[in-house]
Amino acid sequence: MANSEIGLFGEYQRSNWIRLRTMILLRWFAIVGQLIAITVAQRMYNLQLELGLCYLAVGVSIVGNLVAIFVFPENKRLSETENFLMVMFDLLQLCFLLYLTGGLHNPFSLLVLGPVTVSASVLTLRSTVILGVTGFVLVSGMVFYHLPLRTQEGFILRIPDVFVFGQWTAISIALVFISVYSRRITREMNSMSDALAATQMALARAQKLNDLGGVVAAAAHELGTPLATIKLASSELADDLDDRPDLQEDALLIREQADRCRDILRSMGRAGKDDLHMRFAPLIEVIREAAEPHQDRGKQIVIEDGPGPGGEFGQPQVLRRPEVIHGLRNLVQNAVDFAQSTVWVEAIWTDDVISIRIIDDGRGFPLHLIGRIGDPFVRKRRSEADRKARPEYEGMGLGLFIAKTLLERSGAELSFANGSDPATGLHRQGDRCGAVVEVVWPRNKIVAEAAQPGTALGENVPFSQ
Repeated sequence: MANSEIGLFGEYQRSNWIRLRTMILLRWFAIVGQLIAITVAQRMYNLQLELGLCYLAVGVSIVGNLVAIFVFPENKRLSETENFLMVMFDLLQLCFLLYLTGGLHNPFSLLVLGPVTVSASVLTLRSTVILGVTGFVLVSGMVFYHLPLRTQEGFILRIPDVFVFGQWTAISIALVFISVYSRRITREMNSMSDALAATQMALARAQKLNDLGGVVAAAAHELGTPLATIKLASSELADDLDDRPDLQEDALLIREQADRCRDILRSMGRAGKDDLHMRFAPLIEVIREAAEPHQDRGKQIVIEDGPGPGGEFGQPQVLRRPEVIHGLRNLVQNAVDFAQSTVWVEAIWTDDVISIRIIDDGRGFPLHLIGRIGDPFVRKRRSEADRKARPEYEGMGLGLFIAKTLLERSGAELSFANGSDPATGLHRQGDRCGAVVEVVWPRNKIVAEAAQPGTALGENVPFSQ
């Protein structure tokens, strides 16, 4: 899924996730609560309410719910406009009830926050602002215009003006704070959900490509010997049948078809068996495989390796996991995108850990974003110089998030830093002064267990469908 597609999906489609049935159910809860409050206030506390108007306001909600139930299917998904209108109706209906029952002298006036919070969670910013402003205007109007609460003896129940002002202030601040808080948390969750979905797609694609690479090797490994035997036998038959042209032609046909099978095996790309020989490889070969797609992009990729303190001299055999290869590939891609001329990939191993550092000679990570690197959809505002240097690049942080997530799933820990201070601008081409990404695995998480000499690998396992 492309970055633009994810952004479009998140911005315009989430309001369509809400079912009409959900909104109807929430409204039924509100209706029951309103009827209970009106009944208790009138029966138990003998408050003199405008019952006709109060029941009219509740009745309008009941009629609206019944119409929605019988006219529309239960699984109808509401559009942005329909969601906005339903929440606006609930806000107006609630404020009308509060107007009839004391305005801000009514302790239930805090419920005005409900519809605005709902809009901040599921609707667009424009709809949320309209609902928030509407709620603020109605709450402000109820400070001065409302029907007072009267007891049976005719006394007016009211709280001191200073508390009314405090109630208005608290609700006004809460309208802004809760809306911003709810919207921020919801967007954070939604962006994380989108990024995780993209990560799963990237991992599935990497797994498929890895499987397809194993198909050819497994088929060639397992069928190469019988095909060679068929070809050899058919060639000997053809030589022995010089006096039988009709049979010699059949033997030559067998040899031709064996060659054809060999060619098919080289180009096949269908699901087959996972070749156990390809489950692990030397560390440097795994790094080369990850960096290969970016070798011809005009930047030099230098791979350096060596044992660290206490490490064995020979490089370790590591597991060729798709998440490891795809994660390293994304990190190399990011380095190539921002490097001036060179990217260094340093592989170091010890008895305890395997470490890979990716360094470029670019300007490094922005200092104000370095603490958020690895979060999805982190976009740096691009300068005019950036647009001229990389007109095709439009980063959203999704690639680094995918790389971080995939590598952490394999047991790695990632750290991000700069080789020098980007603010100084003292960068020379060829210096390791740019961004530094270090990936460290505990050795037992990525190093393949060494098989004993003479031990069979076992049968190849069919791919799961």
